[in-house]
Amino acid sequence: MKSQTHLTEPQGKIKKQIAIDAVLKAIQLCEQVQAEMVSTDAIQKADRSPVTLADFGSQALICQAIGDAFPDDPIVAEEDAQALKENASLLERVTDYVSRFCDDTSPSAETVCEWINRGSGEVGSNFWTLDPIDGTKGFLRRDQYAIALAYIVDGVVQLGVLGCPNLPYRLDAPAPERGCLFVAIRGEGTQLYTKTGESLEQVHVSKAVHRFAESFESTHGDSNAHAKIANALGITESPVQIDSQAKYGIVSRGEASLYIRLPNPAFPDYRECIWDHAAGMIVVEEAGGTVTDANGAPLNFLTGKRMHENRGIVATNGKIHQHVLKALLSI
Repeated sequence: MKSQTHLTEPQGKIKKQIAIDAVLKAIQLCEQVQAEMVSTDAIQKADRSPVTLADFGSQALICQAIGDAFPDDPIVAEEDAQALKENASLLERVTDYVSRFCDDTSPSAETVCEWINRGSGEVGSNFWTLDPIDGTKGFLRRDQYAIALAYIVDGVVQLGVLGCPNLPYRLDAPAPERGCLFVAIRGEGTQLYTKTGESLEQVHVSKAVHRFAESFESTHGDSNAHAKIANALGITESPVQIDSQAKYGIVSRGEASLYIRLPNPAFPDYRECIWDHAAGMIVVEEAGGTVTDANGAPLNFLTGKRMHENRGIVATNGKIHQHVLKALLSI
């Protein structure tokens, strides 16, 4: 049985503020990289997904902040510095970007690599998990991406900070302002901030049954199955297709009733990474929604970097959750 113990008030406030400040700083770095980005700024990892200067720089800044403030807390993050160490010119550029956000010192390339590798911790009784750039392809298109940081105790996400630098304050507003930060603490709701840290509002899911959200990249899910679920629910609007955990954000503030992610039929055994869902999950739950896997099971963050006991993701406004799970049984 997972513990439901919440963070103590002093502990929660400190962790929340450190996390917010770290993600806001990472957003600034990412925006600078994006503004100056050229095609040579991406390299290929073994899985062929692109990694940018921003991935490494974001992870360095956040791991440095978390590691300095909470040295006993492990951090389980997506990247490691090995690829940088093998690319001297890229390492030099990452070090330059990180140095722009270090007030007291200009870190060496070795130090930046050490900060990045603070993210090589292991899942345990309490730990942070970080995706420094969730939706890297969206980042490269100058579209939607997210910086996702969560703190987990006994398998329960207690704190989530989800930075979405390109997400409009409202999706359907004409010429909307952009840049959102979703912050959720277990038992305290979900708060929406600007990307400069100004509080906007507490957000809540919509009880209406309307459009659903899915990944922009068709290979990231089973779009045909998603459409069948929407049809079974009577949803006729076209889906919101965007990259990253920004999808959790739009569910949390009522702009979609459902975010669904079923494994691509070509990869039926695919299991999700913990950093791709931990922050988004608590953002939706604290806004009044429900998040499980496609079988209705709670997400298990204690099986390693991947959620081996879970298949797919279903995030809803809560009201329609059981209807979605029932519809899944019939497809």
